Amino acid sequence: MILDAGSRFLVARHDLRSVRIAPDSDAPAARPLAEGEARLAVAHFALTANNITYAAFGEAMKYWQFFPCGDAAWGCIPVWGFATVVESRADGVAVGRRVYGYLPMGTHLVVQPARVGAGGFVDAAPHRAELAAVYNQLHFCDADPGYDAAQEGQQAVLRPLFATAFLIDDFLADNAFFGARQVLLSSASSKTAYGTAFCLARRQGGATVLGLTSPGNLDFTASLGCYGRVLRYDALATLDPAVPTVFVDFAGDAALRRRIHTHFDGTLAYSCSVGGTHWDGLGGAGGLPGPRPTLFFAPAQIKKRSGPPPDGWGPGELQRRLADAWTAFMQPVNDPEHPWLRIRAAQGATAVEAAYRALLDGPTDARDGLMLRL
Repeated sequence: MILDAGSRFLVARHDLRSVRIAPDSDAPAARPLAEGEARLAVAHFALTANNITYAAFGEAMKYWQFFPCGDAAWGCIPVWGFATVVESRADGVAVGRRVYGYLPMGTHLVVQPARVGAGGFVDAAPHRAELAAVYNQLHFCDADPGYDAAQEGQQAVLRPLFATAFLIDDFLADNAFFGARQVLLSSASSKTAYGTAFCLARRQGGATVLGLTSPGNLDFTASLGCYGRVLRYDALATLDPAVPTVFVDFAGDAALRRRIHTHFDGTLAYSCSVGGTHWDGLGGAGGLPGPRPTLFFAPAQIKKRSGPPPDGWGPGELQRRLADAWTAFMQPVNDPEHPWLRIRAAQGATAVEAAYRALLDGPTDARDGLMLRL
């Protein structure tokens, strides 16, 4: 019998334009299963600007450690997607079950299921023990009341981004917007940014939400209706510098960050760094006027809200609130006449590389969501 060698898409850690396809280290040809392990076959996964952020912050945020490839110069970018259990030596994880979660850009993943329950399990592989727990959860699709097989694309593309957006909104509100009267979002056409704007816009009496975007994405971003005002990057100077402002940075562009800090010198209440869609413009944050940019780490806010009152809501209430917001968000996303998202599917190493390079180079159509398979 010829065993499947599979494939993985690898990126040079210090040169994101350098990529290669390698045999999958978790494929049947690479290793048999040990007792307590299960093998997943990756069905398809989303690729968004968020994944470029994972690569850009791979060292600092330990994203490269989730799916090690055995070569310190190369890394496998984590993605969100769906897989099927194809082999199992783990109790409670049956062959044929569909799972959703954090996966490698590859064809297979071997997991060590622990805390197996009705809803899913945790991958207890030793190399993941000290990584953020939220990324180690895999969910059984047949136990998820919100799962819809026809909507896998929307879930994989938007659900992890929207969870981050929901938590950013909660973090800002929890801190009374740091006394600011407006929130300024860069890369406003990006899915995490407009998810954040959607959540902020649902608040009664909250801060005004402003979006900065490129000329090509101006009409799309304005059409969403969740921003109080949308501006091109070169219109930043038209904003009143005397208005207390929170800046939420999804672009990661060092030059833009400096312009904003300088423009709102003395009135910038908080500077929140989230993403790196402008990955090739990333730079340090030293010497900026105003508050030092602070990296937003979603798992920290999850941990806080999953705890007991007064600071927490408990895990059940957190999930309920997130589910309510997600349900509301899905209405405009799936609007039959003017959907916010169109799923584009592609398969094969050549297609995956082309999609990855398009995201690196930009701009891509902000309305599109990519679902890929190696």
